[in-house]
Amino acid sequence: MKRNERPPMKRAERVSSLLQQLLGKPGIGEQISRHQAWLVWDQLVGEQIAAHARPLKLRKGVLEVQVDHPVWMQQLQMLKPQIMEKITAKIPNAGITDIYLRQTRNPDTYRPKRKVSTEPPAWTKTELTATEKELIENELQVVNNPELKEELRKLFTRQKQLDRERRNSDR
Repeated sequence: MKRNERPPMKRAERVSSLLQQLLGKPGIGEQISRHQAWLVWDQLVGEQIAAHARPLKLRKGVLEVQVDHPVWMQQLQMLKPQIMEKITAKIPNAGITDIYLRQTRNPDTYRPKRKVSTEPPAWTKTELTATEKELIENELQVVNNPELKEELRKLFTRQKQLDRERRNSDR
């Protein structure tokens, strides 16, 4: 339905009521609890195993896990009872009755993402000219709140640094 064909709302709905309507549908709660295995997988099996095995599907109570190497498949096969105990203890309403292990052809697909460097971009180290600093200070003269003024100064400085970096990269 197009926007102009939709009848106008008398008032906006609260998010809480929308969530209650959505979660109140039959079977939704069960599906959510079943799929919690994805959220807690790394905690249940540990980082080392999680780097080599990822949950893929859940069908009729069987959790299908893809594993990247036959050695890890063998190890997980032996650890299956302990993993099932942990799943049952952590998410008892999930209804997971078994784990099926499958070797994947592309092991990188299911590996956890590596942490990204938190180093700031190089353009943030760009020094502003005296003219640019003066322009920023002129814009901030109307602001009386010192905390707000300092935050705006940081924002304007970053914007000037970014603008300069973009101009330099266009050349």
